[in-house]
Amino acid sequence: MEKSLDRKLQSIHADPSGSKEFIIADAKDADMAFGIGAPGLSPERHDQELKYKTLSEYRDQIREVIQQEVVDIVLMSASTSEKLTIDERLFDNSPITPAARANDTTDVHVPRGGKIHLSPAKPFRSASLDHIQCGHLDCAPEERAYGADLGLYSVTFNNNLEEDLATLERYKEFREEAERKKFRHFLEIFDPNISTAIAADLAPGFINDLIARTLAGVAMTGRPTFLKMVYHGPQAMEELVAYDPHLIVGILGGSAGTTLDAFQLIYDARKYGGRVALFGRKINQAEHQLAFIQFLRYLVEDKIQPVEAVKAYHGVLQELGIKPTRELDVDLTYQTAVMSYGGEDGKTFSFPAQKSDTKSAASSSKSATTNKSAGNGKGSPDFASMSSAEKLAFHQARLNRMFGE
Repeated sequence: MEKSLDRKLQSIHADPSGSKEFIIADAKDADMAFGIGAPGLSPERHDQELKYKTLSEYRDQIREVIQQEVVDIVLMSASTSEKLTIDERLFDNSPITPAARANDTTDVHVPRGGKIHLSPAKPFRSASLDHIQCGHLDCAPEERAYGADLGLYSVTFNNNLEEDLATLERYKEFREEAERKKFRHFLEIFDPNISTAIAADLAPGFINDLIARTLAGVAMTGRPTFLKMVYHGPQAMEELVAYDPHLIVGILGGSAGTTLDAFQLIYDARKYGGRVALFGRKINQAEHQLAFIQFLRYLVEDKIQPVEAVKAYHGVLQELGIKPTRELDVDLTYQTAVMSYGGEDGKTFSFPAQKSDTKSAASSSKSATTNKSAGNGKGSPDFASMSSAEKLAFHQARLNRMFGE
């Protein structure tokens, strides 16, 4: 089956300024960072009791995401990819591309009580490409297509000669091995993981320059398929995209934050030239992952605005009888968050949202879902002619039907 990732990459490269394609990845590789806590908290826990989901439950969630067929990539650890990609063959007849984390620099080593991630990041690889591709060492050429042919490679630069040089050397070795074994990769660039590396206001330019410099010496066959990086705002995004339109820029999600935090991030990244979003904790800690993912897709397709999407998402949760983690008014704020595995910034800012009449949205559900469902003559809703309340009601009703059955 044709993979949506390949189709979208082809469209973007064919027309970098005109293509409307956007790639969404569900990053389910957190077991490479957090260990036992990676699957997230179990809904069965009681107050004052900390209980995590199991690895089996984590993989069941991935199976559901694969079955949904809304994301373009599912990123996993090598061990989970072996189970789902090689053993169960879940991606054979799916438009979704499997991917595996190909390295795990020390700044993503975050055990409970650990301190490793606080020291300057050093390159490290647990996984082997052979294991990702065929499940054992020394794959035969014909075996390399059994598993995933796409992986994430992560680098962290700390503005230190010896440390950054070692990072560049390990990345060069990885690229050469990957090219020989016909393994594609996307490049994750974390901000420095030590506060003294560079002034915060210089970080966006520092990262952009390092990306351009690092890839200048790499021929096309060795280049990353796309980037995964911190979203530093409109100016930094537009600068990098304008520099090389064929350098496909993706943003990472960072810590979970509020629902608006996630929805506004993907919306803004796309608005200013981003083509990919890779969300891990933002999806994994959602109350209903499939509904959350569906709204991410609606946002990048311009079918709904971030504030509307948060309200409609809460409407779906209410319909399903799921208690939200945060009340709606809290979920309609956004939070600044440290974009690394080991940090959180709890400072919350109110998002300047337009007021909307929830009752009006509910009462207009019927007209939004029936009267305008064929408004463009193609059997799909005419979103351009819908009011904000009508769009909210349409998407809430549709999600209710999808997940309420």
